[in-house]
Amino acid sequence: MIIDTHAHLNFNAFKNDLDEVIKRCIEENVWVINVSSQYDTSKRAVEIAKRYDKNKIFAAVGLHPVHLSSGVFKTKIDKEEIEFETKEEKFDYDKYKKLAEFAKVVAIGEIGLDYYYKPKTKINFYQFQEKQKSVLLRQIDLAKELNLPIIFHCRMAHKDLIEILEKQKNIKGVIHCFTGSVNDMEKYLAMGFYIGFTGIIFKLDLAEVIKKCPLERILIETDCPYLTPPQQKNKRNEPIFVKYVAERIADIKNTNLKSILEITTKNAKKLFNI
Repeated sequence: MIIDTHAHLNFNAFKNDLDEVIKRCIEENVWVINVSSQYDTSKRAVEIAKRYDKNKIFAAVGLHPVHLSSGVFKTKIDKEEIEFETKEEKFDYDKYKKLAEFAKVVAIGEIGLDYYYKPKTKINFYQFQEKQKSVLLRQIDLAKELNLPIIFHCRMAHKDLIEILEKQKNIKGVIHCFTGSVNDMEKYLAMGFYIGFTGIIFKLDLAEVIKKCPLERILIETDCPYLTPPQQKNKRNEPIFVKYVAERIADIKNTNLKSILEITTKNAKKLFNI
């Protein structure tokens, strides 16, 4: 079995064939944690987990930092530039708490800091950074109250995230889709966090980070529908492709695939209590 600890089957990319995708997961014994980015996708993740109550489909709920501002943003996904529009959402502690109390919600996430998207003026960017930090701390409080691990998103903001987390106590979690330095990773490991790797390891040179990361602290993720591994080029990513991430890690660490699957599965079960 394999656990994809970070999927987005609750996103619109899967609205037309969700049942077929989950059927493939069940057939290949791939467990899935559907991770959210705002209230609507959090609610959808919980609905999917309820719908597949007898299957190993779990949910994480949270407000992604990019949804703290309204606007049209451009980004590159799998070399293709796309535009998406966000509408500012204010974090409602009680609404998210109610969702997170469902038994198959196993984490708060994805939450964190994202400095990739910048307002036009420096003053606005500073205010946006401070807003992200404030909302992040409130969501950390929610995770603490419910005794749930946290799935952290961090892009171009490791210095600030590390500074925040070093002041926290009694939290656990994973740094999702890690693209930081060895030094960043070592600081997260020292605080007890896991490191999540996605198909981005086929695009960026993260070999040294992977070599130096203890296998007992690694989680494997797809971040689907994004970051499709090259073995399935031109296809939409989905949880069953997480095996390619595991294979790449096995190659870099010069070990066998079975060990990677066994240990990362054990890690995921431990962190998310599943």
